[in-house]
Amino acid sequence: MEEKQACSRYHQPVLLSESIEGLAIREDGVYVDLTFGGGGHSSAILEKLKNGKLIVFDQDQEARQNSEGLDVTFVEANFRFLKRYLKLYGVAQVDGILADLGVSSHQIDEADRGFSVRFNADLDMRMSKDVTLTAKQVINQYSEAELHKIFGMYGEVRNAKTLARTIVSARVNKPLHTVDDLKAVLKKAAPKNREFKYFAQVFQALRIEVNDEMGALEEMLGQAVEVLKPEGRLVVIAYHSLEDRLVKNLMQKGNLKGEEEKDFYGNIIRPLKPVTRKPILPSREELARNNRARSAKLRIAEKL
Repeated sequence: MEEKQACSRYHQPVLLSESIEGLAIREDGVYVDLTFGGGGHSSAILEKLKNGKLIVFDQDQEARQNSEGLDVTFVEANFRFLKRYLKLYGVAQVDGILADLGVSSHQIDEADRGFSVRFNADLDMRMSKDVTLTAKQVINQYSEAELHKIFGMYGEVRNAKTLARTIVSARVNKPLHTVDDLKAVLKKAAPKNREFKYFAQVFQALRIEVNDEMGALEEMLGQAVEVLKPEGRLVVIAYHSLEDRLVKNLMQKGNLKGEEEKDFYGNIIRPLKPVTRKPILPSREELARNNRARSAKLRIAEKL
């Protein structure tokens, strides 16, 4: 009980029962949790294993302590290195892969990481200390065109071009070093009465850029298909449209671009088949317990 409470304090797992059910766990199977975090999903997987094996990934060094006492192989690395580390541990194929793509509550609530608009801190936003790029560098060194692109693409900010110009103008007089420095500039471009959502969109864009989240996701999804056994399950929880689109394209169309290829008989050529036609969303009860689950979408596919 104490262990579960500790995991909950670090990060409350989203769509827990739905994702575990989606894995269709065999008690002697080999499974991978690509986003260990507080260990909530991993603990639930372990409850269903008897002679099986669980390998967990997390690039955040602070997550390792949550694996103490759990029968897991902990890999302190980005999930884009999935194949490399499975090979290192002598694992050729696995029965199931789970990825919860959200930022952990611990990372958001830890003020000095710079992920949250609620706390003043250096503009950092690195998921791992091994990442060299910081949000401060992006804000102060990227060109107006580059800022326009990431705000529009990764944050879906409607006035991305205006915002980019505003930031570039502001940093001429004084570099933007902290969360409060950036928020002061964002207020000039934010729609009235929607400032907090606007801040969140911009911070999301910066976080994705700093950690190359889309590049890592593309690499991981391609490798996941390769290492899954036939009938193995891929379970992914996404939180914004860019992530979800890649996952949906792979599961439904057979590739990340979403371009259908068909065989001689008109069947879509794809390595996976969706287990559910539409994404699974959090229940009202879960949303009442955990507001951070509100944008989550769970997709499940099985390897053909």
